[in-house]
Amino acid sequence: MQFITILGATGSIGVSTLDVLARHPDKYQVYALTAHSKVDELAAQCAQFRPQRAVVGSAAAAEQLATLLRARDVRVDVSWGEQALCDVAAAAGTDTVMAAIVGAAGLAPVLAAAHAGKKILLANKEALVMSGQLFMDAVHQHGATLLPIDSEHNAIFQSLPQSYARSPQGAGVAKILLTASGGPFLTRAVDTLEGVTPEQACKHPNWVMGRKISVDSATMMNKGLEVIEAHWLFGAPAAQIEVVIHPQSVIHSMVSYVDGSVLAQLGNPDMRTPIAHALAYPERIDSGVAQLDLTTIGTLQFEKPDFARFPCLALAFEALEAGGTAPALLNAANEVAVDAFLDKRIGFRDIDRVIARVMHENAHGAASSIEAVMAQDALARSAAGAIVAGLAR
Repeated sequence: MQFITILGATGSIGVSTLDVLARHPDKYQVYALTAHSKVDELAAQCAQFRPQRAVVGSAAAAEQLATLLRARDVRVDVSWGEQALCDVAAAAGTDTVMAAIVGAAGLAPVLAAAHAGKKILLANKEALVMSGQLFMDAVHQHGATLLPIDSEHNAIFQSLPQSYARSPQGAGVAKILLTASGGPFLTRAVDTLEGVTPEQACKHPNWVMGRKISVDSATMMNKGLEVIEAHWLFGAPAAQIEVVIHPQSVIHSMVSYVDGSVLAQLGNPDMRTPIAHALAYPERIDSGVAQLDLTTIGTLQFEKPDFARFPCLALAFEALEAGGTAPALLNAANEVAVDAFLDKRIGFRDIDRVIARVMHENAHGAASSIEAVMAQDALARSAAGAIVAGLAR
């Protein structure tokens, strides 16, 4: 029996994780569930899965959750705040931590899980984007197990040999090929993107995701962040990582080898597949996802990304090459810009303009400590906020 803590239980990854867990009550039990402010949804989850602990973002939310749980006669230890998140991530009562909090807010609890030597199922991009070396050092020094949940990184993990130890050259790897759907605007005329609305940007053709991640997919910043993640997860330099547009989202990513072989992982576009893989690794369990029927797909298409259409992807490669705290600047500026776009304070193409200005107008340093990373994060948010204020409509 594995005891699971889900950080970000009410988000799309958290909901999918609970769906998989519900299929295997003989193997998994929920230890803790967390959410920021979706109290009603979290209360319903607690009533169904009966965790020992629940964490929310504020004292008011904690009081509301406790009231709802009392009304349902559900006994759960309710707490709130960042320290409470870190506590449940590192708790002796949990074996596995699903890290699915979106944004920089997920960094501290994921690091706490690493320091506690937990099995970490990583869906939070920012832990590696902001503090890649620090995070990987913590994983290795404290004996934590790290398994990627992003469909692309999970596909790469499945396509690498089991003996792979973050050394592409030693494993005969020529390139890591990250596939990308291209999002909702792959074929839309570039000169019309200024008029894109949040509703249009959040309508992904293949995946069901949260609003922030959906916008990141539309700009392809999500793929840029995944490039940075792949560098840290698999020890590959930027020159060894390539992005390939694949609109059908059937091939989730590939590994190209020096002998000319290319190994790929395929499946229907459903996050329950990588979640089930990571939960049960190295075994396999039913995820609830339908088997892939290649005969109904017909055609698989591939093309190179257009940086004029997707400047955020180019900025991510630039940040990876620059190293240090440059990825932290990139990530923070993107979070501020996407939030402003979703609030309709700036336009769609203003997102990449805000990020570029923050990166190019602010010096970055060494990512020598979490304090240094968070200082750059704060700097970038302040700078991005000022730029947004100047662009606001």
